[in-house]
Amino acid sequence: MTWKKWSSQEMNQYIDQKLSENVNFKDEVLLGVPASHLDERVFSQEDTRLHNAPFLKTLVANPNHIGCHTTGNSENFFKGTHQIEREVIDICAKDILKGGNENFDGYIASGGTEANFQAIWIYRNYFNQFAHCNNDQIALICSEDSHYSMDKAAGILGISIYKTRVNEDREITNAFVSETIKQAIHEGKNHFIVVCNMMTTMFGSVDSIDVYLEVLKSENVPYKIHVDGAYGGFYYPFSNEANDLNFANPEVNSVTLDAHKMAQAPYGTGIFLIRKNFMKYANTSAASYVEGEDATLIGSRSGANAIAVWLILNTYGPYGWFEKIFVLQKRTDWLCDALEELNIRYYRNPFSNIVTLHACNSIQEIAKKYHLVPDNHHQVNWHKIVVMDHVNIEKLTPFIEAIKQKEVVC
Repeated sequence: MTWKKWSSQEMNQYIDQKLSENVNFKDEVLLGVPASHLDERVFSQEDTRLHNAPFLKTLVANPNHIGCHTTGNSENFFKGTHQIEREVIDICAKDILKGGNENFDGYIASGGTEANFQAIWIYRNYFNQFAHCNNDQIALICSEDSHYSMDKAAGILGISIYKTRVNEDREITNAFVSETIKQAIHEGKNHFIVVCNMMTTMFGSVDSIDVYLEVLKSENVPYKIHVDGAYGGFYYPFSNEANDLNFANPEVNSVTLDAHKMAQAPYGTGIFLIRKNFMKYANTSAASYVEGEDATLIGSRSGANAIAVWLILNTYGPYGWFEKIFVLQKRTDWLCDALEELNIRYYRNPFSNIVTLHACNSIQEIAKKYHLVPDNHHQVNWHKIVVMDHVNIEKLTPFIEAIKQKEVVC
């Protein structure tokens, strides 16, 4: 295991060391680099508040993490902080997602949407180039509860999307998946990109990879499976250690994580992870001025976000992170127990910290007051609560009391 707990002093010293391995725009002669540190007239590098603030220090230093740093050469100007990004990729792929001693490719993306897009882009190109099929033969398969990034990706990449239904327990079933894939085959699709959800955004529901596999194998069609763990990636592996949505499962080829959700990193911090020898299908050789070229969707991006994730994970260490998730699970249990006592209908995956309530007229006012998020702002069917660090029992209690006083029946 490469993941461990560090002290604040150790982390600060290590970040300083890695920043010193990057170029220094202020002191070195750099005539051809189209970048610089943040404008000193606005963001002073002499500000004493930066001394023990490694994330802010990196933000001001402004390293560019363009490209993918796990595949070979990358921009030498920022080699120090590129190393930190590689360490984040290792922690996520090998330790959190049980990749063991295998090496993985990946990068810090702008969010889960981009990371999902990256996976679908790679597999579309893989089928185009390796299997010599055109876009009309490729189908993107996901559940109806999947994130809207799937629709975005399908539209931009010019492939068809098919959504399998879910039952009342928000689960895909063999019958529903078979129905969806047979429809796609009937419409001329013979190569499949499958997105399996590790906690959906609205419900926290989890797809069974075995259900997809049973149907795909029975139909004898080529496929690649991507796991969308944009919400659940920093939660579900700890609440359900026995899960198979990870790299210990050879059927999982890539995974999206999103550190700006449960890891509480700055917005714009998604993580894309994939097994070796697939990033090349997204490489843009036209990016010849970039050392190592570029296989990422976003191109230039701030290295500070990689440092933020590294700091968060190493502040906790693996045991501290297990404890964090354990506490959130217990709080969510408390909320569900309280709702059951009041006979309020809700959905919750037992390993999730999302609780989604059926919408009804008597709860609308309470939902608005406590900022519950609806599934659809035009026609509300569900309201969700996400139990995070700031959503403690002290804050949940007034919500439960409001339901009692209004005598809500849903």
